[in-house]
Amino acid sequence: MKVKDAIVAIAAVLLMPVLLGGQAQAHETLQLDAPKPPLALTPPMGWNSWNKFACNIDEGKIRAVADAMAASGMKEAGYQYVVIDDCWQKDRAADGTIQADPERFPSGIKALADYIHSKGLKFGIYSDAGVKTCGGRPGSAGYEFQDARTYAAWGVDYLKYDWCNTGTRNAEAAYTLMAKALRQSGRDILLSICEWGDNKPREWAAKPGHQWRTTGDIRDSWDKDEGYSHSFLWILDSNADLWMDSGPNHWNDPDMLEVGNGGMTDTEYRSHFSLWAMLAAPLIAGNDLSNMSPETLAILTNHDVIAIDQDPLGQQGRRLVKDGDFEVWVRPLKGGDRAVVLFNRSGAAKTMAVDWETLQLPAGTKASVRDLWSKAVKKNVKGSYAAEVPSHGVVMVRITPTV
Repeated sequence: MKVKDAIVAIAAVLLMPVLLGGQAQAHETLQLDAPKPPLALTPPMGWNSWNKFACNIDEGKIRAVADAMAASGMKEAGYQYVVIDDCWQKDRAADGTIQADPERFPSGIKALADYIHSKGLKFGIYSDAGVKTCGGRPGSAGYEFQDARTYAAWGVDYLKYDWCNTGTRNAEAAYTLMAKALRQSGRDILLSICEWGDNKPREWAAKPGHQWRTTGDIRDSWDKDEGYSHSFLWILDSNADLWMDSGPNHWNDPDMLEVGNGGMTDTEYRSHFSLWAMLAAPLIAGNDLSNMSPETLAILTNHDVIAIDQDPLGQQGRRLVKDGDFEVWVRPLKGGDRAVVLFNRSGAAKTMAVDWETLQLPAGTKASVRDLWSKAVKKNVKGSYAAEVPSHGVVMVRITPTV
């Protein structure tokens, strides 16, 4: 997130010279002395507080979300992480230990982590590589190792690490330093790099991180961008050519899901969810799980679509056909199946098709085609597949060669 608070930004610049020693240390520790733990062999799945609640968070809301994830069928569908984003922090103790806001989290972060773990879920938290977070709370610059040890003691499983108020810090060095701190913390903690793709993370982020943001923040909109936040379509297009960078334990992250937050239609949300699965994106829900419609739950728990996202081959899908508003996206799957999305950006329904040549299947191949939203199955399909695709919608199929 990029909250541009002028006072915080000025303070960060003034304080950055104090941290130059830490920056130098980061440059000296680019060679990590421990391997990256294999915590994300498939894209992580979970929930994050920011898209729905922003800074309006407290332990009651987080517990309610954990309850809902465990009871609604989301846990069974593969969602694991409950992640608190910015604004949980208040200040630091005299010895530098980061302190939670006592009014919002009176029981403390460890008690909240223990509660989430008791539900069979994993717990995530947020910090920033700068002096201050995007929301103006204490960042981790200069406190990386102390914070990592604190997170480990609390039972943190996932760290989202942002990039506000960083002054002249080198991004690769800063994230490598935190990765080193996490690996020395005594606990396996997934590192989610959130520097918005500004510092070419595709060239370096796979070594320190398990996933990295490719763009600025998503907003709950089909095609309207505003400031540093971007529409679903803008972010989709920005990720279309990044497919070579992604794979098991190192994923492109096009940002969290907006499904259920009200800015798009259910048809558009099905497109959003389907195409994030094609991108092998982390599926991090961003709605209020404790108060969602049956339609939203059905989208978020579509096991067939989730299976595409979680396919163990780990190869990100590609946009192979773009004809104006009409696109064909293809993702190879383990065992030789293909996931295909026919995507219609236009304002009217359209019959669309994909042929076997585009899918690199022999022309004479017969295949079973399963529609992952309607659940309809067609057998012995030969040569091509066609379907009517609604406006702003998708038809998503799994094609299994049979002959």
